[in-house]
Amino acid sequence: MSNEQHLRQLLSHIDGQGYKAYKQIKGSYEFPDFNLYIDHVQGDPFALPSKIRLRVDQKRAQIPAGLWPNSVRQVALEDFIARAVRQSVQALVSPKKGSGKSGLVFIDAGQQEVLVRTAAVITEDWVETRLQVGLPAAGRRILGKQATAMLCQEIPQIVEQALMWKNMNHEQCRTFVECVENQEAIYQQLDEFGLVAFVANGAVLPRESGISDLPLLGTQVVGFRAPESLETRIEVPNHLPSGETMIKGLGIPKGITLIVGGGYHGKSTLLKALERCVYAHIPGDGREYVITTRDAVKIRAEDGRRVEKVNINPFISNLPQDISTDSFCSEDASGSTSQAANIMEALEVGAKLLLLDEDTSATNFMVRDARMQLLVHKDQEPITPFVDRVRELYDSLGVSTVLVMGGSGDYFDVANTVIKMQDYRPYDVGNLAREIVDEHPTQRQVETP
Repeated sequence: MSNEQHLRQLLSHIDGQGYKAYKQIKGSYEFPDFNLYIDHVQGDPFALPSKIRLRVDQKRAQIPAGLWPNSVRQVALEDFIARAVRQSVQALVSPKKGSGKSGLVFIDAGQQEVLVRTAAVITEDWVETRLQVGLPAAGRRILGKQATAMLCQEIPQIVEQALMWKNMNHEQCRTFVECVENQEAIYQQLDEFGLVAFVANGAVLPRESGISDLPLLGTQVVGFRAPESLETRIEVPNHLPSGETMIKGLGIPKGITLIVGGGYHGKSTLLKALERCVYAHIPGDGREYVITTRDAVKIRAEDGRRVEKVNINPFISNLPQDISTDSFCSEDASGSTSQAANIMEALEVGAKLLLLDEDTSATNFMVRDARMQLLVHKDQEPITPFVDRVRELYDSLGVSTVLVMGGSGDYFDVANTVIKMQDYRPYDVGNLAREIVDEHPTQRQVETP
């Protein structure tokens, strides 16, 4: 393994040469506090950046082993380290140094979700982070001095600030790891409580905009609070911000759950949170204690999608011109056939929870009312609507459904739980929905394939 001085000499030697001369620096270099591995050198300043690894011996890093005694905590700690490195990069790396991607230092540390990543790795012996760097150039001529500043000055500063325990924010790190471990503990207890999802009291579900995953902030934000009849208490291994180890919130039971309510009252916002929270989230996201079973799948209509040999017969059959739906193929599927295919594909991979929103569903796939049934008889309609199959999905296959439905009360007949969103607050209206069913029976006929 070469040393830092050798790297400096190489960069000085190739200064001003053609960009491909950077290939000479590929290899490993021992610095006083860490090892630098240059694994890939880009061939052009406009190409994908070069790839490097920074490895610190645990004798120097001194990250406590007690902080990550299990795989859940290890994933959380690695995620935290990657974010700490990104923060250091933003603070320490000077602006662009040349053409193309010159001067870029990037780490894929993710956004709001906590996931297994390769950007940071920790073992008993060392901690390592993996970055992409744009080696500096003017046109396609090497800027050796700027490269030296990047690799021999900025990179060591990043290591010192983000990979040494003495310089990390200890409280923030422990809070991060414990929060992720709490989320995993809640997930592990969902089945015990007969739930498919949990939404903690105080959760902040709305995002700052339709194209942002960051939480909405301000006095207008309404914290989530479960109705008493659906409130669930789950114990977690680490103290919550309140100091307690018992968390309260909405438990969404297995079966068919309807989310109803007026427009702009938070129905789709709740469903979107459930969709995203198959993954753990960082502290401060607002959804860090919203937990959904990991075998959940969001279902929607996808007009124009390609379908290849999918059996959609449980929902669609007897197509015109005797087109078979046992092994359905289409280069340009309709809304209903695409939604049927999406459900069947989800079932094939083992989904146990389907999430649907009427806003992104095909209307004719979801329900046919009594008047339409009188006008278009079943022998003329290939589609068996979802309302007539959703109960069977749960009773026969154990597949639950959470459905946002504000436009049809026909789903009251098959729902186990009905949650009404009003002014961003959830209310349990299951009993009222059942009373409505008794007082106003549906006139539609149940359809079968």
